[in-house]
Amino acid sequence: MLRRNKWLTLFMAVLAAAVMLAGCSGGNNGEGGKTGATNKPDSTKAPGEAAAVEYPEGLSYWIHMNPNATATMATLGDSKIYQQLEKVTGTKVTWTHPSGEGAQIEEQFNLMLASKKLPDVIERNWLTVSRGPDDAIKSGTILRLNELIEEHAPNLTAYLNEHPEIKKMIMTDEGNIYSFPFIRGHEKLMVFFGPIIRKDLLDKTGLAIPETIDEWETVLEAIKEQTGGEAQFLQRISDIKVGHGFIGAFGIPLEFYNDNGTVKYGSMQPEYKEFLTVMNRWYKKGLLDPDFAAMDTKLMDSKITTGKTSAFVGYTGSGIGKYMGLMKDDPTFELVSTPYPTLNKGENAVWGQRDFAYTGIGAAITTAAKNPEQIVKWLDYAYGPDGHNLFNFGIEGESFTMVDGKQKYTDVIMKNPDDLPITQAMAQYFRASYNGPFVQDPGYIEQYLELPSQQEALVNWEKATTKMQMPLTTLTAEEGRQKASVMTDLNVYHEEMMLKFIMGTEPLEKFEEYVETLKAMGIEEVIKLEQAALERFLKR
Repeated sequence: MLRRNKWLTLFMAVLAAAVMLAGCSGGNNGEGGKTGATNKPDSTKAPGEAAAVEYPEGLSYWIHMNPNATATMATLGDSKIYQQLEKVTGTKVTWTHPSGEGAQIEEQFNLMLASKKLPDVIERNWLTVSRGPDDAIKSGTILRLNELIEEHAPNLTAYLNEHPEIKKMIMTDEGNIYSFPFIRGHEKLMVFFGPIIRKDLLDKTGLAIPETIDEWETVLEAIKEQTGGEAQFLQRISDIKVGHGFIGAFGIPLEFYNDNGTVKYGSMQPEYKEFLTVMNRWYKKGLLDPDFAAMDTKLMDSKITTGKTSAFVGYTGSGIGKYMGLMKDDPTFELVSTPYPTLNKGENAVWGQRDFAYTGIGAAITTAAKNPEQIVKWLDYAYGPDGHNLFNFGIEGESFTMVDGKQKYTDVIMKNPDDLPITQAMAQYFRASYNGPFVQDPGYIEQYLELPSQQEALVNWEKATTKMQMPLTTLTAEEGRQKASVMTDLNVYHEEMMLKFIMGTEPLEKFEEYVETLKAMGIEEVIKLEQAALERFLKR
């Protein structure tokens, strides 16, 4: 009997130890999972965190690949970042990447929705989705994430609790969180796009950096004459749409804007006709690139690196940095930034590029996901300290090292042994150079902008104000349906007429007729919807 009690006591002790170990294992606080787990006591859990959920064995993920990634990889599964993430979490990702740009991607997205064959995760800008994110939830496309994040995403939950202004941005007016957001973690990360010019060609003309629209026209004509008649200015439709092109010189963006609390639509204002008049004149003079309407990344690369373009609007990194890198064997090739142009000398442009900390880009979980809790845990990893390093700096010892407590990129990134441009080397190891579901670190941009011309660009471009920019409003599901019923056809007509006006196939004398057509198609009703959304946002 004594021996039996002894063994019983020993058995109970072993059992108790096993229970204690089980309670400490699994993915904790975004630090580990099925493999490489870091055990932490329950006291590390954020308020409301449920029992630890293991990472999924696999998931499917739909995302458009950044051009710097497609330059060296077939899928994101080929990247070092996601190979490392698989080692940490044990999760195998099946990637789907739509091809093309802009409207082509939207078409493939809509076809996917119509097929009812959804992946587990869709990453995109959800504020630009037809009918808005609330409708995507109500129609059964994606999940409301509020409770899932509170229970299973302690890293993101902690960040949002510390940054209530970001939480306000990522929620709809109905209170829904719909994606794991891309967040720019510092002011210096929010300006990165603007006008760029070939300084070596400009210097040959003897002219100064252009500041006004008239000065730009004079400069482009002078460079065109010197270079044998090539059209010198490249501005894509996508640049005009977001108000980052030269349209801002006329005081408006292409689409909706906030004029002291009143929503207006830029493309029906008299200033829009002024912009079209100038672009039409530049097109006729051979100053505006004739391929501007169908410009993709490869064609743009070709034009800039072969001297067929002397000025364009682009990025500090994949604009100035990329092309200076590609043309490093040409000692005469030099790119510099210019301020956003104005109509009058000495003024600062009222429109330029300045991102919000959140822009609508995020990873949403679809209703097709059979294990949303586990996917939430997997996505939350990027918002923890180890995931933050992985998504911003890559793999320690390969793409970065720690120097005086800061992450420093290695020569794999800054002086790539395969002679890759920095942007392409970065894309192999992390996502800080474009976007994704994580918080972008300012340490990325501090090292990325190594050229003085890149650093000067931020000074030039941040002079433009964005006080009339619409905040991140959201429409209700019903408002989203109403807007989509109007804007689907209106956007097609609007872009078609913009091209016709610029190319001269439709005379600008028909501008008023064009505006009346916009009204007949329902633009004024959509302005009212946007006005209501703005007023709701201001009351959040």
